[in-house]
Amino acid sequence: MVSSNINNVLSDMHRVLLNSDAPEGSAWELACSMILGKLGMRPPWPPGPDAAATWQLDQDVRILRSAALTVISPSAHAAVMAAAATLEPGDLTLLSRDRDVVTPTGLLVLPEPVVCVNRTGSQSDTLAYGWHFTTQHQMFPTAQYAGVRISTFMDRDGPVQPDDWRTAVTQARAAGHPLPRLVPDGTYGMRGDRAGTHASEPSTELLTQKHKELQAALTQASAWRSEPVADIGEWSGGRVEDPDDDFACRYMFAFWRLVAQGITTTTSPPPAPQGPQSTGHPHDPDIRVVRLARQIPAQRNPEAGQNKEVRTYHHRWPVRMHKVRQWYPSAQEHRLIWRGPYIKGPADAPLMLGEKVYVTDSN
Repeated sequence: MVSSNINNVLSDMHRVLLNSDAPEGSAWELACSMILGKLGMRPPWPPGPDAAATWQLDQDVRILRSAALTVISPSAHAAVMAAAATLEPGDLTLLSRDRDVVTPTGLLVLPEPVVCVNRTGSQSDTLAYGWHFTTQHQMFPTAQYAGVRISTFMDRDGPVQPDDWRTAVTQARAAGHPLPRLVPDGTYGMRGDRAGTHASEPSTELLTQKHKELQAALTQASAWRSEPVADIGEWSGGRVEDPDDDFACRYMFAFWRLVAQGITTTTSPPPAPQGPQSTGHPHDPDIRVVRLARQIPAQRNPEAGQNKEVRTYHHRWPVRMHKVRQWYPSAQEHRLIWRGPYIKGPADAPLMLGEKVYVTDSN
């Protein structure tokens, strides 16, 4: 499965470069550089996708073995989803891995799977994001950049369950090698040296434009794989349309920046309950729990008017948020931050998810 995914990505990029102004005879090398080199693989490039798939799985195992484990609460997850929706591709070039990323190697487990629809119309669900620091190897011009490699992990038992996937899970279990709960899926590479602030680099607006042009070409190159897909993905917060194949990067960028900005707070999980209601899972102090730091009770003040009925809310929900480029005089630079969101409602009430949760300001 991993080999097939990498083959599709490399083939699409190769097809686009063959019809571009890339130097003659360089299309395959350049495609490998743009895909595999961006993920941290060193040249010489492998002759086919099988070797690349083996390398990718080795990287995923490295994350699972050594990553700092973090889980995110539903309210903090809703905030990250809202923040991710405000981001443009050029914004991602502002990432500083040394200043923004909380730990060199990490695994972030979501409260529930996020269903994404890619450019070919197929769906997948993501239950966890893993990352580790790497060095990107690029060509034309030859260069190396500080980067972050992001891995997505599907939910084996998640909401996207097509027939061929159920068959694979059943066969693996019958063979005595059941699939793990977290199944490796996609990989993405992000530059982590704040490329968008370098004088020699194009502006973030131009980078956004070039990214969208490339993604449009890749969508056209992959059109032969597109086909109508049944609506098999269910998620209470709605599906994420991901035609530019960058949602994983937008989510992680938003997560790292919100943690650094102080909108979230990180604590240890509470001790596991004892007695008949116990889950049987031991308490692990090494697990980090990320929660939304600021929550505003949404309850009308009874003193606002004696003739007005007191309104008590029975759920919580996120309010709007928007991104701003805040000037920091001490550093003499602009940094991308968010104002909002806040979770309104009683602290012990359930969080309401739905399409309105992720309404965000675009400016």
